[in-house]
Amino acid sequence: MDEQLTQEILEDLRERYPEKFLPEDQVFSHIHRGDRIFISTGCGEPQYLVRAMIEFVESHPKAFFDAEVLHVWTLGVAPYTDAKFKTNFRHNSFFISDSTRDAVNEGLADYSPIFLSEVPALFRRKLVPIDVALVQTSRPDSCGFMSLGVSVDISKAAVETATTVIAQVNPQMPRIHGDAFVHIDDVDFVIPHDEPLLTYEASVPGEIAEDIGRYVARIVQDGDTIQVGYGSLPNAILAALSEKKHLGVHTELLSDGIVDLMKRGVIDNSRKTINRGKTVATFCMGRKETYEYLHDNPGVEFRDVAYTNNPLTIARLHNMTAINSALQIDLTGQASAVSLGKKHYSGIGGQADFMRGAVLAPGGTTILALPSTARDDELSRIVPYLEEGAGVSLIRGDIHYVITEYGIAYLHGKNIRERAMALTAIAHPKFRPWLISEAKVRNLIYTDQAFISGKRGEYPEELEVYRTTPAGCDLMLRAVKISDEPLLKDFFYSLSDQSIYRRFMSQRKDMPHERLQDFVIIDYTNEMIILAVKQDGEAEEVVGLGQYGIHPNSHTAEVALVVRDNYHSKGVGTALLSYLTELAKKEGLMGFTAEVLMENAPMMHLFDKMGFDIQRRSEEGVIELRMGFRGGHAA
Repeated sequence: MDEQLTQEILEDLRERYPEKFLPEDQVFSHIHRGDRIFISTGCGEPQYLVRAMIEFVESHPKAFFDAEVLHVWTLGVAPYTDAKFKTNFRHNSFFISDSTRDAVNEGLADYSPIFLSEVPALFRRKLVPIDVALVQTSRPDSCGFMSLGVSVDISKAAVETATTVIAQVNPQMPRIHGDAFVHIDDVDFVIPHDEPLLTYEASVPGEIAEDIGRYVARIVQDGDTIQVGYGSLPNAILAALSEKKHLGVHTELLSDGIVDLMKRGVIDNSRKTINRGKTVATFCMGRKETYEYLHDNPGVEFRDVAYTNNPLTIARLHNMTAINSALQIDLTGQASAVSLGKKHYSGIGGQADFMRGAVLAPGGTTILALPSTARDDELSRIVPYLEEGAGVSLIRGDIHYVITEYGIAYLHGKNIRERAMALTAIAHPKFRPWLISEAKVRNLIYTDQAFISGKRGEYPEELEVYRTTPAGCDLMLRAVKISDEPLLKDFFYSLSDQSIYRRFMSQRKDMPHERLQDFVIIDYTNEMIILAVKQDGEAEEVVGLGQYGIHPNSHTAEVALVVRDNYHSKGVGTALLSYLTELAKKEGLMGFTAEVLMENAPMMHLFDKMGFDIQRRSEEGVIELRMGFRGGHAA
């Protein structure tokens, strides 16, 4: 809007509503002792109004006492928490920020734990009545409407219910569509003041955050609707989604990373099942360029947090993917994002709303993404149990995926033992022996659970490849993980008696935990087990297994394979043996050895067609093979 036109509108309003344009001393004289004062959120905080209120108190020290300041999030403009104002103000936050954390933990300020989606109802039902609302708005349009801009969240409800509304009209506040509009008739006092909005720039993502982002990108699919939090980790996650198509957004916080994807066309909201074509959020913290992009953008709507964060609203979005983080998660799958033991750190916020809404959504997915360690690798974020006093923000049923820089753990539908092994597998390697030991003591896993520590037992994620056989069978080939025991149990018990006998040359048909451990706990530097996996969404089915173990004296390896019976003649064995050969050659091995029953013609045919230099020796119904790689020599 043209600056001159803005001034003309303000002057017109000043003439029509002179009672709304009073001197600041008269405006702040409407605050009384014991009042509840609401201040709008984050980057929408009316900095000038807050400073002016503090100056009023300093010049009128007995103007009011024991006022309660209500806030969701402050980025540092919180002078009312200073000890010298303790008789005038008591801060009460619905979410704890850096600038208020110490005051809360020292008992100098209050924290009200509540789902953010429920705060507007507190105001509207007068369970927490608002006496004075200090908000910041865009400049009015010709009809007298102003936008709450980057802070709609609970600000809308505060404006609607407050006895007195004081608005800082700031030309730099973007005019954002949705539930943001407030009419001049609904504002008691207007204080025009032009100043830059607060901005929020997350630290530059490091390598760990980028690794986590790449794992998240594996799970997010084209057409999904996403919710992501704030900080360097969410920005890295969003950056990793740059190759996706037709993503939608329904989130609490709109960040720079989301706007970057909108500008690229990655986010177009074309497949959302509600609010199609609209990026829906409730507040924004970002750069000035982000605010400029949002200004008068019809593709963006900021809605009341009672709508955006309502799990029933979220559950209406098909393929909703909620991506959040935590301070700690224990081996059973319960997480804390609100406290470090007994120390309050943040707050409930909207995390649980989105995770539970996504669980209920058709095709919905929840992802908890976090670095594996804290304090420069001194502490593991994956722990045996949450610390005493920790607030459980996500219970065991809220989380589908957990992601660290070491991989992906899928928890949904898994028992406690399976969860503990899956989470241990993605913990920082130096903490894995400790987690295994603690899990045994607490009977979370088998007391005889084997484990190989250090690099020898670290899952080689780089070996994951995808292959399509000539028969059209799509496979993922990957190394076995310590958490694969349940998958392998199902695989082995699916095999026919003939397949088991040909593979193990034994009539024994059972596959107890003790035997399964030999397949999932391996030293990757001396042996390799590759699984052929069919994927159906989150579900995995092992359809084949190939392995080799290195002979220490001959620099060759003994190889063996077995394929699920209903996948015979589909190229699974060929894919496994070809990949094992490729890996063995990379290790500099000279060839394979194998023992094959004479009756096992299909396996002999497989070896023959690989082009090895084969030497055979028969003995008691078994063919012993020495197979040199082309260009090498058999042992």
